[in-house]
Amino acid sequence: MPTISAFYGIIIQMFWNDHPPPHFHVRYANWRARVTIQDLTMLSGSLPRTAERLVLEWAQLHQAELMENWILCESRTQPAKIDPLP
Repeated sequence: MPTISAFYGIIIQMFWNDHPPPHFHVRYANWRARVTIQDLTMLSGSLPRTAERLVLEWAQLHQAELMENWILCESRTQPAKIDPLP
């Protein structure tokens, strides 16, 4: 599973050929979550409040890039790295 971004101990990943809806995976310490790309909602799992806020802020800034990466992953192509939060 390619890591596409990492910031403040948060790791953002996408699976190749993953199932719909378009989403990305988040790892933070022992927490795990999946977040939809189109409406930025938690599909499953949970994160601490601060980590969730940072992930959603980052995802909103990079929503178009996330969707492009989803399309790449569907075709089993390496997704592009996405800049972390500053």
